[in-house]
Amino acid sequence: MDRKLSAILAADVVGYSALMERDEAGTFERLRAGRKELFEPEIARHHGQIFKLMGDGILAEFGSVVDAVECAVSLQRGLAERNAAVPEDQRIRVRIGINLGEVIVDGEDRYGEGVNVAARLQQLADPGGICVSGKVAREVEKKLAFGFEPMGDQKVKNIAEPVQAFRVILEGQAPRQPARSWPPRWVWAAAAVPVLVLVLAGTAWQFWPTATLGGKPSVAVLPFDNYGGDEATGRLADGLTDDIITDLAGFPEFQVIARNSTEQYRDQPAVPSEVGKALGAGFVVEGSIQRQPDRVRITAQLIDAKTGKHIWSQRWDRPDEDLFAIQIEISEQISNRLGGGAGLVQEAGRITAHRKPPENLNAYEFYLLGTEKLEQVNQADVEEAVKLLTRAVELDPGLARAWVELSHSHVILAGFGVEPDKNRALSAEAAERAVRLDPSDAEAHVVYASTLGDKGELERAKAEFDTALRLAPGQFEVLTFYIDWASTFGEPERGAQLVDKAVSLNPGFPMWSARIFTHAYFMAGRYEDALRMLDRLTPENYGRKHWVMRSGALAAIGRTEEAKVSVTDALRRFPNLTVEGLVNQPGFNEAERQRLIETMRLAGFADCAKAEELAKIKKPLRLPECASP
Repeated sequence: MDRKLSAILAADVVGYSALMERDEAGTFERLRAGRKELFEPEIARHHGQIFKLMGDGILAEFGSVVDAVECAVSLQRGLAERNAAVPEDQRIRVRIGINLGEVIVDGEDRYGEGVNVAARLQQLADPGGICVSGKVAREVEKKLAFGFEPMGDQKVKNIAEPVQAFRVILEGQAPRQPARSWPPRWVWAAAAVPVLVLVLAGTAWQFWPTATLGGKPSVAVLPFDNYGGDEATGRLADGLTDDIITDLAGFPEFQVIARNSTEQYRDQPAVPSEVGKALGAGFVVEGSIQRQPDRVRITAQLIDAKTGKHIWSQRWDRPDEDLFAIQIEISEQISNRLGGGAGLVQEAGRITAHRKPPENLNAYEFYLLGTEKLEQVNQADVEEAVKLLTRAVELDPGLARAWVELSHSHVILAGFGVEPDKNRALSAEAAERAVRLDPSDAEAHVVYASTLGDKGELERAKAEFDTALRLAPGQFEVLTFYIDWASTFGEPERGAQLVDKAVSLNPGFPMWSARIFTHAYFMAGRYEDALRMLDRLTPENYGRKHWVMRSGALAAIGRTEEAKVSVTDALRRFPNLTVEGLVNQPGFNEAERQRLIETMRLAGFADCAKAEELAKIKKPLRLPECASP
């Protein structure tokens, strides 16, 4: 476990729920414009870089704590200027907190008290103001022209020791009390330049809205009940609630109600219908944690706020060994059960959409019905999915999620051999459109990465996948798309390991992902697992590659007669299927080609492709047995 000294900045929109209630569309547009026109440029101008978008959250890195404070001041001044021409009840105001402390480094993520203190300091800030810790004030006080007003030692939630807090005095502001000199006990540290992480705290996940409102459902995650009553269990309950909000915010197909709006229901009975009415939520997530000797029990449930119906519930019993690991595991499982194409929230939306006549469907409902067809992964249903998703983007060209799934649909059709060049081109266009519309959507990046990989631009593809994994490291769909390319990037074993993780996140994984998992297991040499995945499909769901993998896997593990039958079935559907014809398809690296050549020959496929089949390929791979003399 790596640790480092970092400066953490936490920001939170003031009164978000009230703003959205008064003017949902207008608030959405003002927030989006603020991000594009103010936050992103200012972060870049202060030598910062946004390295993670979490649905409605942003993380960025800066080179110094001085840049951190200057950036925060610029952001508040910029918001004040933008608000000047806006009516009082429509103004966007933000609280900002900055802390300097040790954080736990987990890949691109940061955890620990350093982050928690920044979030608590943000809660102490005035609307439009900045609150910093004593460590931050000491580091920058003689380097910047801003004043720092002492707020005293503050006792904040889940932090054992009081936190020394200071209010940054912006131009035109006056201290609330006479300023005093720094206490002589303060020691000025000549520390290495810290890294700033800008994180939109869990109290305002709605700050960064995604592509379009479009009838999306909303989810409120209530504070988990602490049945043990002790402080350690309380921290786990709060951490789990925050992690679920964070993970759910990575699914752009619905909105997550801000944490500061749900906090009012802590430690008191909550009637889901009343919560839904008060917060504008269609669904409510609630749960509890109970500590027992050597074990911890966690329950969670999803409730339809309108009807009060319990849609889903689950209980976990785990050894009380590593609470942090439990927190990560359970939050990922819950978020993947609720979110994504096969998640319960979308499923509930589909049920509603099926009850409506087609002329009454909105863009989002066409999107839901399209994803339902796409899950069947047979040619007829995928072609129907294209029609439904095309209708969705016609009604709402800004619905990034529909473009994501449209890209996915076209690439599956190409895999079925339906106008491969045309469908790959359409897939690429849709993926690029999705990324432009919503760069915070991790799935948009993975479908775009896939289209880049299909064109042989593996370096750019890998960069897009890395972006997606930073945005949503525990999201089933994102993992699955990366798994599809892990072997191509020279990481077949990692791909197979991630299949194991993805299946644990979503044991009822959809059929389309079984196709991808088959490929990953096959390329890692885990042939029995590949065949087990293929058994989840029916032959009508097979593309050429899946017939090849079935035949090759059977041959590789000695099931020779079954392999021969499989080859015959494959050739009945794809009469021109040959070793050369398959390995010249885009997206394979040399190791993958060699595995395919070896197993296809073992199964009994013919080596040589017809000349006209390879004519469109600039530099086709020719087997020695097939090359012209």
